[in-house]
Amino acid sequence: METRRYEQVLSDIQALPLSEQLLLLEQTASLVRNKAASSSKARSIMELKGMGKDLWKKIDVDNYIAEERASWRE
Repeated sequence: METRRYEQVLSDIQALPLSEQLLLLEQTASLVRNKAASSSKARSIMELKGMGKDLWKKIDVDNYIAEERASWRE
């Protein structure tokens, strides 16, 4: 968006009474939420499978768990 156009829109909004600014904000938020909801596709939890597994390659899991449990007692 052009900076001038943006600034003009912002100036116009500031000139509105507070009640109309709030109404505009609610309607704009609704438009953005609807647009975001319609543009996002459903994703599967299975897409996360294997993510981060490289982090554990050099870590002794049993030792890590023991250290974590010990930290709970402190």
